[in-house]
Amino acid sequence: MRKIFTIGFTRKTAEEFFDTLEDNGVTKIIDIRFNNTSQLLGFSKYPDIEYLTRKILKGEYFHVRHFAPSEKILVRYKKNVIDWDEYEKEFADLMDYRDIDNYIADKYFDQENYCLLCAEVSPENCHRRLVAEKIRDVLGDVEIIHL
Repeated sequence: MRKIFTIGFTRKTAEEFFDTLEDNGVTKIIDIRFNNTSQLLGFSKYPDIEYLTRKILKGEYFHVRHFAPSEKILVRYKKNVIDWDEYEKEFADLMDYRDIDNYIADKYFDQENYCLLCAEVSPENCHRRLVAEKIRDVLGDVEIIHL
């Protein structure tokens, strides 16, 4: 069974973040944030995160906005215009519109040791959980591990 890891960087030091990934054998980070340059933590910004992934994990970093929510969905959720249930529905519609199923089958997920990256502390109300579940639905026989 293949594993999909997910992680959020908020409330983690660079040491905790990279040690967790290293301890789990992660060598590929797939950053699914809408914006990878304006987060508060320096180590999580591009190009720093790409450099640290290469140097510490001996791995690869990819920013894949195809898996990010739209700015419209993000803003509406952050301003409490929509709740989490509506966010999930709108994000699912967006994934369908983007033809995510075919994208997943064609891209990064033929290997193991990758981790979906976002900012949220826990996966419950984070789109990384939704993306991981979509990957599992498309590929089957996948275990999701939230770090």
